[in-house]
Amino acid sequence: MLGLPKTTEFNKRIPKQKFYDNLTVTPALKKVFIDQIKTIYWCNKIAASTTNLAPGTAVTELEVFEVKLNSQILDDSFLRQIDKEIPYHILFILEYEGKYKAIIGYKEESGGNTAFKVNRYYSTEWMDEDALPLKLEGLSVDSVYENFVRQIAGDALAASTSGETLKEAVDRDEKRQALQTQIAKLQKKIKSEKQLNKQMELNAQLKKLKKELEVLK
Repeated sequence: MLGLPKTTEFNKRIPKQKFYDNLTVTPALKKVFIDQIKTIYWCNKIAASTTNLAPGTAVTELEVFEVKLNSQILDDSFLRQIDKEIPYHILFILEYEGKYKAIIGYKEESGGNTAFKVNRYYSTEWMDEDALPLKLEGLSVDSVYENFVRQIAGDALAASTSGETLKEAVDRDEKRQALQTQIAKLQKKIKSEKQLNKQMELNAQLKKLKKELEVLK
């Protein structure tokens, strides 16, 4: 899959029961497994031991999971639970009726190297497998992971300055998303406001937020 080196191939089907037995699966999450997921394959393991890459400091292994779906819908709770409890970084490849979608989370350690948190996920559109914008690039496992995140995120994480780290790019994107939400709410509020002086006050706030957004772009 994805033209990755044969040395990384694992190609093991993981029965859903394995997840029930080893992860904290709530009744709601179990319903997601039953209703939305057909099969799960652990396709590849990208690590210093399976490639000629240098070992990573933040990313020791990068797993590739292919998740075959019953429809194009997959609840984020599935991704978050897997990412939370598996102490490795994971690239998810979703498949439905011959179309594919890549999803990856910006995953950081949280309280030690056995616990992780994902601030947000980045994903591609549904497309042919050959069209997925994924290339194994980098000299270390860390850089391969970073490049996968940037490739999937596209313009959302395009570097604004030379030398911007992945964490800095993700932080900037989160601030941009928050500002866009604030701007949308404020614009809606302005439309419903009847008092002229209040409208002017809100428009001044809107102008300030738009300037902040422009800086982040």
